[in-house]
Amino acid sequence: MDQPPYTPLPPAWADRLLRLVCPAEFQEELLGDLYEQFQEQVIQLGEPTARRLYVWKAIRFCRPYFFRRRLSYQTAHTPIYHVPSSLNFSMVRNYLKIAFRNLIKNKLFSAINVFGLALGMSCSLIIGLWVNDELSFNRFFKNLDQLYMIRLTGGATAWEQTPSPLTEALKAEIPAVDKAVKLTWKNNFLIKVGTKAGKEEGYYASDDLFDVFQLPALQGNPAVAIKNPNNIVITRSVAQKYFGTTDVVGQVLQLNNTKQYVVGAVIEDVPLHSSIQFNWVVNFKVQQESWMHWGNNSFIVYVKLKPHATQAQAEAAMKPLLARHTDDKYTYPILQPLKDVYLYGEYVNGKPAGGRIDYIKVYVLVALFILLIACVNFMNLATARSATRAKEVGVRKVVGAPRSALVGQFMGEAFLVSILAAGIALLLAWLIIPVINEAFQKQLRINFAEPVLWVSFAALVGLTTLVAGSYPAFFLSAMKPVRVLKAGTAGIIESAKSKVGVFRKTLVVFQFSLSILLIIGMLVVGRQMNYIQTKHLGLDRENILYVPVEGNLSLKMEAFRQELLRSKGISAVTTTGELPIHIGSTASGQLIWPGKDPKYNETIWNMMVGHDFIKTMNVKLLAGRDFQKTTDSSNYIINESAAKMMGLQDPVGQPVTYKFGKGQIIGLMKDFHMSSLHDPIQPLIFMFKPEWTNFLLIKTRSGQMAEAIRYIEQTTHRFNLNYPFDYHFLDKEYGKLYRSEQLVNTLVNYFGLLAVVISCLGLFGLAAFMAERRSKEIGVRKVLGASVTSVVTLLSTDFLKLVLIAILIASPLAWYAMDQWLQNFAYKVAIEWWMFVLAGLLAVGIALLTVSFQSLKAALVNPVRSLRSE
Repeated sequence: MDQPPYTPLPPAWADRLLRLVCPAEFQEELLGDLYEQFQEQVIQLGEPTARRLYVWKAIRFCRPYFFRRRLSYQTAHTPIYHVPSSLNFSMVRNYLKIAFRNLIKNKLFSAINVFGLALGMSCSLIIGLWVNDELSFNRFFKNLDQLYMIRLTGGATAWEQTPSPLTEALKAEIPAVDKAVKLTWKNNFLIKVGTKAGKEEGYYASDDLFDVFQLPALQGNPAVAIKNPNNIVITRSVAQKYFGTTDVVGQVLQLNNTKQYVVGAVIEDVPLHSSIQFNWVVNFKVQQESWMHWGNNSFIVYVKLKPHATQAQAEAAMKPLLARHTDDKYTYPILQPLKDVYLYGEYVNGKPAGGRIDYIKVYVLVALFILLIACVNFMNLATARSATRAKEVGVRKVVGAPRSALVGQFMGEAFLVSILAAGIALLLAWLIIPVINEAFQKQLRINFAEPVLWVSFAALVGLTTLVAGSYPAFFLSAMKPVRVLKAGTAGIIESAKSKVGVFRKTLVVFQFSLSILLIIGMLVVGRQMNYIQTKHLGLDRENILYVPVEGNLSLKMEAFRQELLRSKGISAVTTTGELPIHIGSTASGQLIWPGKDPKYNETIWNMMVGHDFIKTMNVKLLAGRDFQKTTDSSNYIINESAAKMMGLQDPVGQPVTYKFGKGQIIGLMKDFHMSSLHDPIQPLIFMFKPEWTNFLLIKTRSGQMAEAIRYIEQTTHRFNLNYPFDYHFLDKEYGKLYRSEQLVNTLVNYFGLLAVVISCLGLFGLAAFMAERRSKEIGVRKVLGASVTSVVTLLSTDFLKLVLIAILIASPLAWYAMDQWLQNFAYKVAIEWWMFVLAGLLAVGIALLTVSFQSLKAALVNPVRSLRSE
């Protein structure tokens, strides 16, 4: 019997090793290949060499990769094929490489995406720095949660002016109060040290100032020094300016050219993010006077509560405080946390209702709008160009790419664009911030060494990547490979008409709706600001300047006033205790007139004036006369609101009793605005006290302001030699009342323009793509006789329809937003129909110009170029 032919076989133990290591799904293919190679090597190299090579190959397959795959197989008991992670280093590098190639390949669309995102991100970054700066006020104080400012309320609002004895009453009668300090209004006094002199701002404050506000000391103990009426506490900058060093405790300086004080302590300069700003402080006792009683609200009070006391407990204990000491049964103190003082300046029914926090919310909202508009550009262009990526996606899926890998690829592209845009945004913000700081007196800065900056930067990049790249990534990765490869680009385009096309149009409408909303905001805010600046306030503010009354001027006031009237450039001069736009004194329950209800507790604002106030300020006198003689010191002039409050139809001649005793009303003046247009006009009473004056108001003749100022300066030096000449314009003080509104106006204009630019970038990119996609259609139309105008109209119509829809959506939203903003003003403009028409025309015009450029360019292309075959 013939023996079967000998067939060489590899070592059996090597086969067993491979079957042990190799996953089941690989064994058949792997062993088959190795057996074929073994048989060939037996013929070529001989059996011993072939067996050695087989063993070497078997050992080489003993890798950790196969062990992990084997373990997974054994755990599941079924053959499983695990796709390598799409987030490993090699795959991420591949995503970024392909993304970079796509950016280079499509330069126009890449530039639009990167630049649009950079604008949006730089805007967000700057606003973020601004908001952080606004929110940082007062946050540096120790024991911040225990610090509060006292406000008085008794009706619709709450005010910060309080009576002088309130501080002592709080400490003595309210168990929850640990410390309390009262401050006068800020004073700008002359400081002299030897031959050095200059104006510095400061306060008179009670003993507990540095127990409530614990500021770092450089020399001495400020908490002890402030308790001595002969001491003055100064800041580092004052010490260095006048003494050349901070080691000045025990040195002497002269304040307001009247009294010398010993420097008791030197503290660090008060941070700019503090609600109280001063360069010097002196004990309140040195200027305590008899009129500082319960009936006069002229001081600011802050308290520090005990560690375990709550705001609610303290307010409950304080509620009957004023009723115990006065006849006022309706007004009571409330607490405002120090951390909220800067942000919340408006109160309604005793509760914080708004202030600068409203503008911060607007800034944040605008920043999100701008960033969202920029992200919409990316999404729009990515989905619009989906047809050009369709075959790529189809091929990748056919060769086994899972959806997660495709999502990773497209998110990688979005990440690369976001990183490039963020870098440009950081550079733009760094260049723009110095301009913003100079224009708005801020101290914004980008600190590259601060970890918070890079965390915020990373969050901004991540957010932009997620928002801008998510929809394109999930949309493109969801394409069916069979349909893509079978139907081709045309099939994807047809599909886009029903889904992607609708989504893309929705994004355009959304984008332009935000832009139109900002345009309408620009118009309404701008018109309100113009109304504020041009509205007649009931008194003159043009050609009026004021001079602080200092030193010897108060002793020679009437002679000084008469000397100023000798100038041909000066038409009138008066004196006043307060500027007519900063009337800070109120009194409750002190005005008595015939027929007054004994239970009625009125609040009336009061102002001490001198000769010719009515004439100088051009206040309209409706009845009666102005103050004229010294006997008028017990007479009064009231405004229309006061007469209405008193229920008097003809108040002139009526006897009244007020702060300075019994007298009569000698004049009725027309209401004038004594604060910003945010607030309604309040009842006001004038008292004739030429000797109690803080300011000199001087009205110059038109065109003679410079001559008048020179004469005032010369006359001031003759009457008040030891004081530098200091003057200010009243209209600028009015302007300061609306600093926040002016800021909002400027920022809304800038942001509105930025939103329009970014939207137009996206529209430009879409128009360019649509023109490119329809190039053959345009060529056919031109060959058949279509004119350039008809082609431009064809390409522009679809976009203009979207803008018109955006106008319809944005208009009611804009009306509601602007109406809410205008509610902050007691006197405001009306929102009129023409604003919406103008905003719509601007949006249509801008969109038409943007689209028509690409449409005209496409229409002028020679049809031969677009129709010739590749």
